[in-house]
Amino acid sequence: MAPPVLTSVVPSTGPTAGTNPVALNGSQFTGAIAVTFGSAAALSFAVNTPSTITAVVPPGTGTVNVTVRTPAGLSNTIPYTYAPTPALSTIAPNQGPTSGGTSVVLTGTGLIWTTAVTFGSTPATSYTINSATQITAVTPVGTGSVACTVTGPGGTSNSVVYTYLTAPALIALSPAQGPTDAGAAVTLTGNGLTTTFAVRFGSAPAAFTVVSDTTAIAIAPAGPAGSVLVSVTTSGGTSNSLAYQRVPPPAI
Repeated sequence: MAPPVLTSVVPSTGPTAGTNPVALNGSQFTGAIAVTFGSAAALSFAVNTPSTITAVVPPGTGTVNVTVRTPAGLSNTIPYTYAPTPALSTIAPNQGPTSGGTSVVLTGTGLIWTTAVTFGSTPATSYTINSATQITAVTPVGTGSVACTVTGPGGTSNSVVYTYLTAPALIALSPAQGPTDAGAAVTLTGNGLTTTFAVRFGSAPAAFTVVSDTTAIAIAPAGPAGSVLVSVTTSGGTSNSLAYQRVPPPAI
């Protein structure tokens, strides 16, 4: 009688706590008397067919060799890796629009085996594992503040908070008109202005100061006489536009 032969262990990774079932595939398993993970015996195992065994993994760490023993001898080895529970430390940026589509970087440990990234209960639109300590994910559609987690063979991580911001809205400009040259201060009133990172008069950027979530003060750039549309852009998106009228100087 030939000794058993192992061809695969599925899955080949799991939590350090063990207790998860795996399938051992190969041949000559009839009469198996032991299944080991490194130096530790499987918590239990059952020979399903001469070519398949179901085993319950014992606790462990690192990568160990799995073997099967029958009265005919000991099998070859197949590696099995104990994956630590992933942990998250930061998410950057930690806020973005409700429409999703924001690329964020998750930093932590044990991320190399990640099989899922979720924002609240919604999976990330996509994600890329950059290294064992970093993942780049694209946010799905959402609202409010949600818990972002990653899941892998070692379990689910702690959470970091990601906040969905609504798009800003402009209500009024004061004054709503000014000179064609630069320098006029214009007060923008609206809501959702806290994270403003751009104010534009038409396509021209303007210097600005955020006073509160409802107020920002912009310095109108120079431009031709006539009406120009003013908008603000925040982490939540771009606002509606309001008209600002540039008035030419008097001529004699």
